[in-house]
Amino acid sequence: MTNPKIHGTAPLDLDGDLAALRGDCARMVPHWAAPAKVITAPVSPSLIHGVKVPATSARLVDAMSDYGD
Repeated sequence: MTNPKIHGTAPLDLDGDLAALRGDCARMVPHWAAPAKVITAPVSPSLIHGVKVPATSARLVDAMSDYGD
């Protein structure tokens, strides 16, 4: 959707629809650059250290049955 504060001359469509969204995206395509594909090697588990998970996040994941109960 068009930001009226930046682009005051563009038509203002607050409801928006899929066609408006696709039009906005099509106009932005020239401004986006695809990054070069970076292929990274897997990291050895022995090199991973210092990862800290907040207690609230750990409790959230622990409460999800998909992660093993």
